[in-house]
Amino acid sequence: MRERFHLHYIDGRWTPSASGETLPVINPADGTTVARIPAGAPEDADRAAEAAARAFPAWSALKVEERVRFMSRLRDELTARRELIADLEVDELGSPADYALRKHCDYQISRIDAYVEGALTLARDDRNGLEGRTEGAYVWREPMGVVAAVTPWNYPLGQIIQKIIPALLMGNTVVLKPSTLAPLTAAVLIDAAEAAGFPAGVLNLVQGRGSVLGERLTRHPLVDMVSFTGSTEVGRAIARAAAEAPKKTALELGGKSPAIWLPSAPAYTGAVLKLFESIFLNAGQTCTALSRVLVPRSRLNEAHAAMKLGLERFPVGHPRTPGVKVGPLCGERQYEKVKAYIELGLQEGAELLAGKVPESFDAARGCFVEPTIFTNVRPDMRIAQEEIFGPVLCVIPYDTVDEAVEIANGTPYGLSSAVFGPDEEALAVARRIRAGNVFINNAPRDVSAPFGGYKQSGIGRESGVEGLLEFTQTKSVFHRW
Repeated sequence: MRERFHLHYIDGRWTPSASGETLPVINPADGTTVARIPAGAPEDADRAAEAAARAFPAWSALKVEERVRFMSRLRDELTARRELIADLEVDELGSPADYALRKHCDYQISRIDAYVEGALTLARDDRNGLEGRTEGAYVWREPMGVVAAVTPWNYPLGQIIQKIIPALLMGNTVVLKPSTLAPLTAAVLIDAAEAAGFPAGVLNLVQGRGSVLGERLTRHPLVDMVSFTGSTEVGRAIARAAAEAPKKTALELGGKSPAIWLPSAPAYTGAVLKLFESIFLNAGQTCTALSRVLVPRSRLNEAHAAMKLGLERFPVGHPRTPGVKVGPLCGERQYEKVKAYIELGLQEGAELLAGKVPESFDAARGCFVEPTIFTNVRPDMRIAQEEIFGPVLCVIPYDTVDEAVEIANGTPYGLSSAVFGPDEEALAVARRIRAGNVFINNAPRDVSAPFGGYKQSGIGRESGVEGLLEFTQTKSVFHRW
């Protein structure tokens, strides 16, 4: 498998890039080169889009149950490669080994089952599914066509599965363009799909810079839809480019997610674990990370004590060291960004409860940033408004629940959130939060539920039935019964 990392996969064949050039994949823990991938050229994107367009008629003509059989084989093939996937996430992303296996591999593979179940439910349900009827028309759900899936580096396999599985199940063909920072598990997935017997052209992989390949795919006349996960800034650029066609976009973008600790909540010790797992695991590089915690001013000291105690459970270190929970950031650019925000927080007048300003970057020393907690943060500070995408938590005091809700809603984002407190009160507050996802106390995520954001956190939904229907379009056929 590793000998294929420098190749694209187009029309059922592993093939070199038209550019003849490659890009390094750097281990963020020590600065070494893990592998090299192709520096894709526009011609590569063209070939992939053309292959997907050729494959679309036959693939879309299959029944859902037939496409499900391909997915079941893909799941089995990915499961057989789970140790390789986890090992690659340690090297390319810096994920601690245990977290890489549990969250970057096993959890992501299990999501295929949820999509398969949803697709079969749609196929069986005439009223709300893929075929419906009104008084004078058939209403059919049909695939969009060729989907360009442009994915980020923070959950490399998971973000790919969120896009290509529902797209393929609904009858679309796909051109996948992963991030250059953590692209290796994308090639493993393609290898698994090849072993599962997917027809040529149904699933294609092109590797390289987003400014070259992402731009080309977004504007390509044979691409019918673009599904993108990444920064709000890049999402805006993709939306502008796609609008020229115009073509459908699904955008999962940034977040600055709040956690509200209600005055009536019991001791905050239990809430700390949920909070810290969100913001510190994966080195804080999670779009839904609870990066702002809103604490009653009267209980601020209690919250501080609980947080200091909870930090002991999140040691930082080399991702292959047993027991390490927080590995490095993904690379130099992210390290410098997070370092600049920590410096900014101090300049804005916030106080450090934990952590410190990182040292000057040294690739050999790794991109490690300690879990950092700012307290006495004002809601208008930039560290409380802008997505940092690192292990940096802002503690914001409030006096009333109304004020807490106002602060929670007071950013351009609305991706995720949490409320800690008695269930009925927490649910009432959840209704007032302008976010696509709200976690009550220690509730886990249900992957069969829709996922997506409000405001500048995106357009469209992933996961669940809604995530499947995102890759379809509606046709009305008027007929006299």
